[in-house]
Amino acid sequence: MSDSKATLVDGLNTDLAHEYQAILMYNSYAAMVYGMHRPTLKQFFETELPEELTHAQLLADKITALGGTPTTEPAPLDLATEPKAMLKQVLDAEAETIERYVERRRQAEEAGEYGLATELDDIIRDETEHEEETEKLLRNLRQKH
Repeated sequence: MSDSKATLVDGLNTDLAHEYQAILMYNSYAAMVYGMHRPTLKQFFETELPEELTHAQLLADKITALGGTPTTEPAPLDLATEPKAMLKQVLDAEAETIERYVERRRQAEEAGEYGLATELDDIIRDETEHEEETEKLLRNLRQKH
């Protein structure tokens, strides 16, 4: 495996670990969220799960296609307990995720993996939508309290 592909596989495994973290975070927060905004936030967290799982499946497939082995370990996660803190954590995670995927897209192009670069564009779009929706929910909570 070339150096650029090995670097790409390492990065994709980092991304996969963070997708696993996101799945755990959204699933836990859907169960844990409380208060008057629970119905809305529970639905929001549950809605994110299938997309994050799809991203994880795509990453695992790409890692193996490039000759690597997908990680089975999620990135570390410290769960918040208060609804606003949950959304803030999600917002921060989405911003970091977008930065990682933009870097991964650059690495994919450098490695000549143009199909992967295009798929990463789709993930970047998805994650940007997640970030925007989270910001809107957080803005609403800030205004009411």
